[in-house]
Amino acid sequence: MISFKGDINTELLDAILQVAERKLIQIEKTAKVRKRVFNILVECLQNLYHHIDQIKFDDREEIEKPSVIVVIARTVRGFSIITGNFILNNDIDQLKDKLQEINEMDSSEIKSLYKKVLSSGTRTKKGGGGLGIIDIARKSDDKLEYGFIPFDSVSSFFSLNVKVSS
Repeated sequence: MISFKGDINTELLDAILQVAERKLIQIEKTAKVRKRVFNILVECLQNLYHHIDQIKFDDREEIEKPSVIVVIARTVRGFSIITGNFILNNDIDQLKDKLQEINEMDSSEIKSLYKKVLSSGTRTKKGGGGLGIIDIARKSDDKLEYGFIPFDSVSSFFSLNVKVSS
C-alpha cells in the first residue's frame, strides 16, 4: 500500500497518515479493521518520530538524524505495518527485553500492563509514558516481530513488524 524511506518530520507523518487512510477506505471493507490498522500506524509513526536517535556513525564527522522506513502492506491475512530506524546499541537490551516481555503475555495480561503503566504516571527518558509498544501489542492480533541488524560500533537498525488480521 505504502512505502517510504527518508527523514521523518511532522508534515511527512501527516502525509503518510492521509494516504494510508484513503487507501484503507479503498481496500478494506470493515471499519473496525481500518480503525485498528490506522491506530497502530499512528502509534508506530509516533514511536519513530519521538524515539529516533541522533547518531554519530563511525565513518562520519557529524551527528545526524538517520532515515527511517515505513511500509504498510496488504497480506493474505490482513495488514502488516513495518517500521525501521537506527537505534543506539546501548539501548537494544532494554528494548529487546520489553518486546520479549510483551510477546510472552496474552491479551488480558497486555491489557492489565497497559492499565498499570497508564495509571503509574511515570515517564521514560525520552519523555513518553512508555505506552507505545504496549498499545501496539494490545491492538494487534499477533506477536510483535522485530529484529536488530548491527550497523557499526555504536548503532544498529531496528525493525518492527506489526500484523493486523482482517
